[in-house]
Amino acid sequence: MSEDVAASPFAGELFLALAVEGRLVLDGETADGVIADLQRTLALIRGRLRVLRIWHDQPAGRIEELPDDLARDVVDAVFADQMAPGELERAATELPKYIEAFRRARRPVVW
Repeated sequence: MSEDVAASPFAGELFLALAVEGRLVLDGETADGVIADLQRTLALIRGRLRVLRIWHDQPAGRIEELPDDLARDVVDAVFADQMAPGELERAATELPKYIEAFRRARRPVVW
């Protein structure tokens, strides 16, 4: 296994392949819950990435000039990006693969 694969916390391609092959199967209720959670997480990540872009586009980068709510969001986003540089972008790329995998893995509930 390559270092990149071993170090990656993501397995979107693997989950997608397993779902396509029919080896990842979930009942509808479970799949719907997982998909909803992943969609919420993806929305949060995309929000943080938007905030980071806004922050990086600020000419002076002065946090005290931002509204309180936006300042908190900037601090959170910048901190997350500093703790794991590039991982927000990777997550934004990988999470849609997970969502698609769980959609494909979803099986209707049979009564």
